[in-house]
Amino acid sequence: MNRVGDFGYLCGLAFIYYFFRSIDFSVVFVLAPFFTKVIIPCFTLDIPCLDTICICLFIGSIGKSAQMGLHT
Repeated sequence: MNRVGDFGYLCGLAFIYYFFRSIDFSVVFVLAPFFTKVIIPCFTLDIPCLDTICICLFIGSIGKSAQMGLHT
């Protein structure tokens, strides 16, 4: 599960850098309203880029929270 979480987090950060040209979250939060209409064509689907970024970061957080039992 850790590798899946790492890959999701890496993809989320890569998408953030690709679209916003920065990984500074203060810059990303200011620019985010301008990217609500930007879509990523994927096969026959048109997926909004902000949804893709959020899903990838969510997969990363799920992978990291799966390790919670290992810390105690």
